[in-house]
Amino acid sequence: MLAYNRFSVDPRHIPWAVLITLTAFLGVPFNILHDLRWGGRIRRTEIEQPPLFVIGHWRSGTTWLHELLTLDESHTYPNTYQCFLPSRFLLTEHFDTHSLGFIFDAMLPKKRPFDNVEVGWTRPQEDEFALCNLGIPSPYQKIAFPRWDPYPEYFDLSGIEPERLRKWEDAFVRFLKQLTLRDPRRIVLKSPTHTFRIKTLLNLFPDAKFVHIVRDPYVTFYSTLRMWKSLYEATGLQRAGDTDDLEPYVFRNFIHMHERLDEARPLLGASRFHELRYEDLVRDPVGQMGALYGQLQLGDMERVIPNLERYLSGSADYKTNSYEIAPASREKIRQQWGHIIDRYGY
Repeated sequence: MLAYNRFSVDPRHIPWAVLITLTAFLGVPFNILHDLRWGGRIRRTEIEQPPLFVIGHWRSGTTWLHELLTLDESHTYPNTYQCFLPSRFLLTEHFDTHSLGFIFDAMLPKKRPFDNVEVGWTRPQEDEFALCNLGIPSPYQKIAFPRWDPYPEYFDLSGIEPERLRKWEDAFVRFLKQLTLRDPRRIVLKSPTHTFRIKTLLNLFPDAKFVHIVRDPYVTFYSTLRMWKSLYEATGLQRAGDTDDLEPYVFRNFIHMHERLDEARPLLGASRFHELRYEDLVRDPVGQMGALYGQLQLGDMERVIPNLERYLSGSADYKTNSYEIAPASREKIRQQWGHIIDRYGY
């Protein structure tokens, strides 16, 4: 990753880059032991339950919906430890999160830097980070190198050479096989990047199901800006560029994402694709989850309601960030995203 980004680390971040590099090298023996111990079983593992993908733009409620779906005891999910140590979690997860739990807990912030969502090694996590940590090209390298635009072609995977696509597919499927080997239940995955690449995901998992969540695009725009800025500041190895460079990036990705989603819609039957609005989920979470379960034929929703009500009761004090949007800014967003704003009734 350093070489691809031309070693463009700002001087004040050089110690951090060195520490990350040394940590990566120190992990190599554990990765080798992991493959020796588990490699054969991983290759032989079959993913019998088609995955369920939570898709949608960043800051549209995908994390919350992901957590609600993982309350179902017939579902499993990749957690933070598995996504950030995907090369060896079958070998080391239990020891690290139990015997060394106090050390590992100290490595994480209590909450994400851009909102109030709690962070934990066992909480559901975005699997795009697993691909990053496996050394697979990902647009998320921009979080470390915000002045570059690394691997934009890996959003939708449509323009990359067959060999590079095969490598991406092999790494993704192997990661899911590891999750299945640990827990054979249906895997619920969440990553906004998957919204771009439904066609590829269907080639791998023809019976996969998708739930797409949307949110007020005016709020989504400013919340996404805040997210990227916070991540660049917290984890970047170089100073981010000007905000004027970030706004076109957000505008462009939003449109690109919806174009790829629209291309994939005809490939999905009614029982494999469901759409909902974040605001409706906030207003009536039990009712909206019931509609989701019915549409995607996920089984009896009644068995999930006790877990859902406990979760909602425990998170009743959660407050989302609020934004004052000037009329001129609203008009700028409407000029870019007006057709999508109208489609979803915003």
